[in-house]
Amino acid sequence: MVSSDRRNLVLTGFMGCGKSAIGQEVARRLGREFVDTDQLIEMRAGRSIPEIFARDGETVFRALEAEVCRELSTGRGWVIATGGWTLGTPENRAAIAAGGTVICLRADPVALIERLGSAQGRPMLDGPDWQLRLKGLLARRLPVYLSFPLQVNTTNMSVGQAADRVLALWEAFSNDSADELPASLPMTHGEEGYSVLIGNGLLERAGVLLAAAGRWSSVAVITDQVVQPLYASRLIDALRRAAQPPCSAEEMARPLCVAMPAGEAHKTLETVNRLYAALLTGGLDRGGLVLALGGGVVGDVAGFTAATYMRGVAFAQLPTTLLAMVDASVGGKTGVDLPQGKNLVGAFKQPMLVLIDPLVLKTLPEVEWRAGMAEVVKAGIIGDPTLFERLERGMTDDMIWIIHRAVAVKIAVVEADPYERGRRAVLNLGHTFGHAFELLSDYRLRHGEAVAIGMAIAARLAVKLGVCCAETAGRIIATLQRLGLPTTVPLYPIEAIWEAMTRDKKKQGARLRFVLPHDVGRAELHDDVPREQVLQVLGESQGEVA
Repeated sequence: MVSSDRRNLVLTGFMGCGKSAIGQEVARRLGREFVDTDQLIEMRAGRSIPEIFARDGETVFRALEAEVCRELSTGRGWVIATGGWTLGTPENRAAIAAGGTVICLRADPVALIERLGSAQGRPMLDGPDWQLRLKGLLARRLPVYLSFPLQVNTTNMSVGQAADRVLALWEAFSNDSADELPASLPMTHGEEGYSVLIGNGLLERAGVLLAAAGRWSSVAVITDQVVQPLYASRLIDALRRAAQPPCSAEEMARPLCVAMPAGEAHKTLETVNRLYAALLTGGLDRGGLVLALGGGVVGDVAGFTAATYMRGVAFAQLPTTLLAMVDASVGGKTGVDLPQGKNLVGAFKQPMLVLIDPLVLKTLPEVEWRAGMAEVVKAGIIGDPTLFERLERGMTDDMIWIIHRAVAVKIAVVEADPYERGRRAVLNLGHTFGHAFELLSDYRLRHGEAVAIGMAIAARLAVKLGVCCAETAGRIIATLQRLGLPTTVPLYPIEAIWEAMTRDKKKQGARLRFVLPHDVGRAELHDDVPREQVLQVLGESQGEVA
């Protein structure tokens, strides 16, 4: 690995993000040489980039870019600004990362258009309506930009402020090799998107990462009374450190911390009302950031609060349970329960960043870890046979790998159907049954436990309907049992279970909708399942011994 004093600091990102200006300021502060890859290419070609595009075409230009990247793969202690799409290929990215730490600069389309002013000197924007072309090009490239774990959103920042954030990230991560950096999974939705970062130690680095993600007037941490004594002070310390040089994110200096009672029983509008009052008393305005620190209940309640407080404020997630890491923190679904059922009031609120630190799972009770593994099994069933097969063999040691695979499944499904109008429904495998069991137990049954039972029933129902073979259903049930999860129906009256299921918000009209496994790696939505067969499977499942 290249030593930090010889390691290059590399800025990449879309045109107009400020790579050259910020790079020069960073180089000045560090006393390093500044290098612009576009200028290197122009010097070697003896003509401007627009001329290269006009005379030789984009293919020749990209070949020149690749040559420069190979030359810069050795650490020389430089600050380097790349072209907007220089690191768009895996080969160029690997070459640059071998000798440097890459930080991706971002900005929203409105800011980019304002900064550029026109398409002059921008070959990729040539043609009618350059502003529309810019938005389309940015949308196509966004997944790659979001895949960089270190990012600075320069939208509302001066050059000096952005340089502060770059230097803070450099100080926090420059000793990490490319393999040691957090994994970054991109989630795109429309013209926007966010990254899901997964890595050990992100709790302590949360301050610099959040400060780099935007400018906030203030920050409010929402947690619960169980998580607060475990991690709130460490998170607040991390936020306060971000208020010191080299970051100087003043809004992080005095974070507000509000702890709600723990548990599903407090996932209510009454809790949200109390949070509104605390945020108002604490002075959080429309430029503030709400940060959820906790499990799925905290994420759902804090997200709904952020979605509705002052018509919406920025929101970020730092989940502390396995279930929240692989499911609740990703996808933007937030909400609260009513006495009649789960999640009957809610909103879609996408976070601007999700930070997953598997080290916090060390304090997670074993029973909660098992409950979270139910959602991991679900991810394997609906979209990742390799993940499922590893769980089937009892290989659960590498939690970063497991979380990464499970989150990747959810992202793929959500991106295809962000507002749950179709395919996203497969994420509800086991949930139609599971939510009924939670309701009937007065939420004493954990969500993951209820979903595990629901998946076992769904597998048995799929066999009865002829859409899944008995061997596959057996594998699903055996894997759940191997992980210590329940697979038999609680001793509630079957008609009471059906009645609770009819309150599920996912039903269409009078018909219940069921997600059923067809094979490991494939699940499908069914809305024509006869009631009699569902009741029969429920009855048979009550009689089985786990």
